[in-house]
Amino acid sequence: MGKKTRNRANRSEATADNPRRPCPCGSGKRYKACHGAGDDVIVVRPFEGLAAEPDLVAMREFLPSATAPLPLRDGGPVTLTSVLPGASAALVRDNGEILLGMQVQTRSGDLSADLAGALAWARSAEPGSSLPVVGPDRRTGERLQDLLEPETPLEPTVHADFAWWLPGESPDPEAAAMLERANSVIMPTEALTAPGVRGAYWVDTGSKAHVRWVRTEDETWLMAALARLSDQGGLELGEGSRYAGSFRAHGLLVPVWDVDREMHSSEWAGPAAEFAVRLDEALAGLADAPLTDAEHRAREVLSGKQITLR
Repeated sequence: MGKKTRNRANRSEATADNPRRPCPCGSGKRYKACHGAGDDVIVVRPFEGLAAEPDLVAMREFLPSATAPLPLRDGGPVTLTSVLPGASAALVRDNGEILLGMQVQTRSGDLSADLAGALAWARSAEPGSSLPVVGPDRRTGERLQDLLEPETPLEPTVHADFAWWLPGESPDPEAAAMLERANSVIMPTEALTAPGVRGAYWVDTGSKAHVRWVRTEDETWLMAALARLSDQGGLELGEGSRYAGSFRAHGLLVPVWDVDREMHSSEWAGPAAEFAVRLDEALAGLADAPLTDAEHRAREVLSGKQITLR
């Protein structure tokens, strides 16, 4: 089976049999209020198969201001961004630099195909132009899986503001006001950098600090491993942390911990690395030792701790 055929086989078509059910895209909305408005095919896990998947999900869902070189197979210089001015899908700067936006104005069912379409548009667009939305007419039949180096992870840079929107420029009053508005809603965010840790980000919401960690394991196995750690007292990241729950994003589970706001973000990198080792051991042990009754009860408790990203 060819790569594109496999990708299509992994897609999940939403039907209108029960429009009140949660939308398969993972938005948390009812199907009729989300993708039920059209006939688009929903790809529940649009970035599956890419080493960049956890950071792609983070840039799409909760990184406020971030950029990353896109690891394209053809080596073309393209910058992926969390969000562009006006939530545009793509922008070509006057110098020809291409920027693609993750947080865009669309309810498409296949974000991977949208990004490939935005890139195709940008590569033939005039400098100084932008693409507000990727519609069906912009799709090329390719997806990110066809364009990226599959084993190369994304390396996002998290910024404290949106100054990179207008690099080296003195913004006019309108642009300055736009930057001020955008900067005013940024929540301080940092990546946790440590061996075995990828897709984990610390964020200060103003009232609480959290660690959000995008995990790529199958949800059934991941929840079982988390339950085992919970029963063993190893679910926290360390002193000053509390497991808060999890949310789903683009086919992946994102565990969340409340952490001490007084501690610097970098102080959670080491505990996260230690947790990663415990989690790997718990996952490996599931093959030979099914969950005990106590661990099953712990899993039920954890399953009830579903949180909404704000």
